[in-house]
Parts: sequence; structure tokens; C-alpha cells
Amino acid sequence: MTVRTGIGIDSHRLAEGRRLVLGGVTVPHDRGLQGWSDADVLTHAIIDAVLGAAGLGDIGEHFPDTDARWRGADSMALLAAAVERAAGEGWRVAYVDATVMMERPKLAAHKAAIREALGRALSCPVSLKATTGEGMGFVGRQEGVAALAVATLEPAT
Repeated sequence: MTVRTGIGIDSHRLAEGRRLVLGGVTVPHDRGLQGWSDADVLTHAIIDAVLGAAGLGDIGEHFPDTDARWRGADSMALLAAAVERAAGEGWRVAYVDATVMMERPKLAAHKAAIREALGRALSCPVSLKATTGEGMGFVGRQEGVAALAVATLEPAT
């Protein structure tokens, strides 16, 4: 069987007055992520992984931050569009493995809900891990959040 793998990486600054949305789930926190859309860094990394595996470029090509249509956009809707575009090229998402990098809040209590939301959107199993920056870099200083995702696509049948 032929499969393809794509990698996605994203990061966003933490900002006052914004919701913290990860994988389509609002996580209680005193700050959220700054961005053109809802700034869901995890979903953005997954979108890039899916688009990359399908040979369709990256999130900025499909949903540019210069286009007013995407201002405040729900990243889960963008993910659905990316999955649809991959399907249009004959690919189905088979599996996603992702890691969120942030100091706080701890994600243990939210991981099941995030996996469930992403699994529904992708129609596949999702592995989700979380780690900190151990006090180093922009993640460790709590200036922002980063995410890494790997998507495996298989031919749609």
C-alpha cells in the first residue's frame, strides 16, 4: 500500500483577551493565542501536515492572513476544508500524531476532549502529547505555544 506522510509545525504568541483554543477545544487559561483566525496552533499544525502529505502546499497558501474571509475563522472549519482538498486529490487521513509545547496550563485534563474533537474532524485516530519548554525559549517563558503534527494519508478507496 502506498502512503504519504506530512509534517506540520506552527506557533503563536499568547495574548490577553483571547481564548486558548487547541484542537477545537477551548482550554481555560488567563491568555489565549494571537492570530488572524482563532489561532488554534494545534489544528494549524495538523492542517499543514495534511496538506503537505497530499502535496497541496501549506495553510498560508489556502487560507492566507491577507484574506479578510479568514479573519476570526474557526480552525476546525479550515481543517475540514483541508481534509476535503486532500480527498479531492484521492487521499484519506489515516492517522495523526501531534505534540503541543506549552508551559501552562497543563493539558492532561483536556487531552481526551481534544483527541475526540480532532478524531471526529479527521475521521481517524489521533495521538496527542504535551510537553513544556522546561523554562527555556519562548515556550518556557510563556510567551507562546507551539505544535508539531505528523499526518499519514492513504489512498481513498
